[in-house]
Amino acid sequence: MSNNGRARRRARRRRAQRQTYVPAGPVQFSGIMGFFQRNTRVFFIVGILVMILSLGSFFFASNFGGASPQAARGDEARSETAATPDPNATPTPTPAPTEQPIVRRYSEPPAMTIDPSKSYEAIIRLESGEVRVKLLPDAAAEYVNNFVFLARNRFYDGLTFHRVVAGFVAQGGDPQGTGFGDSGYSLKEQRNQLTFDAGVLSMAKAGPRVSGSQFFITLGPAPHLNGQFTVFGRVTSGLDVLRGLQARDPASPGAGSAVVIRSIEIVEGAR
Repeated sequence: MSNNGRARRRARRRRAQRQTYVPAGPVQFSGIMGFFQRNTRVFFIVGILVMILSLGSFFFASNFGGASPQAARGDEARSETAATPDPNATPTPTPAPTEQPIVRRYSEPPAMTIDPSKSYEAIIRLESGEVRVKLLPDAAAEYVNNFVFLARNRFYDGLTFHRVVAGFVAQGGDPQGTGFGDSGYSLKEQRNQLTFDAGVLSMAKAGPRVSGSQFFITLGPAPHLNGQFTVFGRVTSGLDVLRGLQARDPASPGAGSAVVIRSIEIVEGAR
């Protein structure tokens, strides 16, 4: 290569090194794109607003608009039912409160709760009628208190007159119906001078032990019981109902069904 050629090449390199690089710059768009290119901040603000409005619409529809046509129809049906009740519809009765189960076993006699200065009447209800008995708290307060306690707690409801001896006694108050059951306790024996004529109420005994629940009512005079048992009530009406009971011995194989005591109501009043 000649000296002239080399000189020309060096001259071209020096001119290229002296040239300044000028970038081409961004591409310029026209129309709406050009507007957003020139107003970038406006573009971002509009995008944020659109996003906020979209999220708000979705939240409102999810919480207040219903999730499905089925749900919407259900809401409309409920609304129509509430707004236009059927005037001929029969109201649904309120269920009666469930009764507490009857307790037939206690660990000890009840505390004294009756007022001896008041009057007490026992109404013994059978399917064949009712028997009214005037209780005598002045003569045997502990017996009356015990009988009132058991009756008010429905102890006797559903029990039977398991033993009936014609012209003598009708005996009931045994949860077993055999003559050997009781309330789980014995009573302390009380004494008075009242005699056993027809329609007398007393507590049953087994030797010296006074039953906590078994009682009997005499169907006729029983003077041989005087001094052996204690009177604490007298029948005022319905003795014929008891006298109409079929004789029954619970120990007999052919005793048959006993008459059920439906309930014993206690009526308390002033003397």
